[in-house]
Parts: sequence; structure tokens; C-alpha cells
Amino acid sequence: MNNNVLQRIFLFYKQGFMQMDLGRTLWVIILVKLFVIFFVLKLFFFPDVLSQKADEDEDKADIVQKELLDRYEMKNK
Repeated sequence: MNNNVLQRIFLFYKQGFMQMDLGRTLWVIILVKLFVIFFVLKLFFFPDVLSQKADEDEDKADIVQKELLDRYEMKNK
């Protein structure tokens, strides 16, 4: 019974998406915007600074620890 309900729900949405005209265009626009937000912006505006400063995991951990302690000290002055 549970499988039948899930199958009916899936077929309901599948049929609805197949019959869309304007909705399909809007979904394409939404997906393109999400791609730009999550992939393109990450590549250009959010570089992996930690990998540029250190290669080893221990060095990265030391950099993060030092940065956190420096920020804590600046905040409590």
C-alpha cells in the first residue's frame, strides 16, 4: 500500500511537470540561477585561502587556531 501511494504521488508530479509550458521555463531559470550562485560565485569570489597558506593538515589546523585566538584577543581588548 505504501509503495502504491508513493507511486501515485510520483506519477501525479511527473504528469504535472510534463504538461507545464511556462513553468518549465521558470524551472530552467531557477536552476540556472542556482548553478550561478553555488558554482560560479564559489570559484571566483570564495577561493580556498587555507590551501594557499598551508599544504599539510596540521599546518592548516595551526593557522585556524592562531586566527581564532587572534580574533578572540582583539574582541576582548
